[in-house]
Amino acid sequence: MKQAQTLNDAQLKRVLQFCRTRRHTARDTTIIMVSFHAGLRAKEIAALTLGDVYDSDGSVREQFTLKRQQTKGGKSRTVYLNQRLRRQLADYATLLSLKDPRAPLFASQKGGAFSANTMTQLFLDIYKPAGFANASSHSGRRSFITNLAAKSVSVRVLAELAGHASIQTTQRYIDLNPRQMSEAVELLG
Repeated sequence: MKQAQTLNDAQLKRVLQFCRTRRHTARDTTIIMVSFHAGLRAKEIAALTLGDVYDSDGSVREQFTLKRQQTKGGKSRTVYLNQRLRRQLADYATLLSLKDPRAPLFASQKGGAFSANTMTQLFLDIYKPAGFANASSHSGRRSFITNLAAKSVSVRVLAELAGHASIQTTQRYIDLNPRQMSEAVELLG
């Protein structure tokens, strides 16, 4: 099976620009940002609640725990949110009612939570018209892992962030490109 396309910064910017043309601009932009900056699977993004991401006072958490029923492997894990993603989530919160912490973070057109399948379809509905025919709901996750690997984050840390039980699984997510290869040999000076 072909792996999802990883996207570079310019391509991500193009996807985010496309999201601005969509009916649910803030929601779709935030979903893409969660995928790229937290490395979550579509199922995990669909399962997020307001209480997962926001404290009782409405502030964005620096980290939260995905419960085992929210993950693919049935194992809970901590998700860390970088500053850029926290700013996006804070902006998104201004459009939400944060009264019920059990409410879905991302509401579908019908007002309820997305299913894993409808979240996967939403990613395709964004990527295809934005010009990325080989991108899928896993593109953000693969890009997250690849980008951190390119910044010399250890594969063990990557596996933990991704929720992989095996570093071999994590290694399959990492794309290599000519720029990385060139920079690697330059380390020898």
